[in-house]
Amino acid sequence: METPIKIVAGRSNPELAEKIADYLGMPLCDAKAENFSDGEISVNYFESIRGSDMFIIQSTNPPADNLMELLIMIDAAKRSSAYRITAVLPYYGYARQDRKDKPRVAITAKLVANLLTQAGADRILTMDLHAPQIQGFFDIPFDHLYSSVVLIDHVKNMDIADNLVVASPDVGGVKLARKFASELGTELVIVDKRRPKANVAEVMNIIGDVKGKNVLLVDDMIDTAGTIVNAAKAIKEAGGLKIYAAATHPILSGPAIERINNSVFEKVIVTDSLVSEHDYCPKIETVTISNLFGEAIKRIYDGESVSYLFDSKNISQKITNHH
Repeated sequence: METPIKIVAGRSNPELAEKIADYLGMPLCDAKAENFSDGEISVNYFESIRGSDMFIIQSTNPPADNLMELLIMIDAAKRSSAYRITAVLPYYGYARQDRKDKPRVAITAKLVANLLTQAGADRILTMDLHAPQIQGFFDIPFDHLYSSVVLIDHVKNMDIADNLVVASPDVGGVKLARKFASELGTELVIVDKRRPKANVAEVMNIIGDVKGKNVLLVDDMIDTAGTIVNAAKAIKEAGGLKIYAAATHPILSGPAIERINNSVFEKVIVTDSLVSEHDYCPKIETVTISNLFGEAIKRIYDGESVSYLFDSKNISQKITNHH
């Protein structure tokens, strides 16, 4: 007997789950998560999931209810005899606290890993972790996708590729920016910010040449947008022409939208890995990762290689063939 596949949507990003199910040509599992009047979450599956291969799609961006809901969905599936449970986290929240960088703090990335495993997840599928080594916090199979394959494809179709350089807004993001630069065949630029001493404004040093060039700033997430907007300003002052940004996770909290609207960016390209409540911003353009996740789920279910999707050539081909 073949193991049936079930795709379940949590409430953090139902549109993405719909699109993934569409890509796979199947309906979403009949399930419902709701809140009691005090806010407590309850989850109910309205169809048999016994012996099925389950993929529960839920980003764990704040509020913490999103994480709690995922844990309850995993627990309910486990207790209903699902054969295998894969937690699909397009955005893995609480990943920024991945080490003790000062005394007496928590390592939430590890805590979340423990919670997911304890709840009964057999596998994790996520994308663009804040620190790739978080994979090592898990003792269960872990698949890590890269949105760069989708974003690079989008940038290639934007007619900005000639006269382009790729820039990292800080030293930490160099690895990601290097991937973009090598795929797009461009030079790499690094914006290095440092404070001469406490409470003195940051000095931006630009390593590399941006004069007279279009620049694509690349980052894994945009939260309050301070870093990336300041980096863009420094690049503009150093003679950059048109400035774009590409980032995976649009957290966009606090003053982010206002900062982006007032920034020198032409366009800020993000994915639909999470839904953030914010005002409309004409500069933000969203690219869907549903095909990437749909293909990864299909490969996990069929027992095929997921690393095949690390190459943008494969993914664009795969997706064009699919439709």
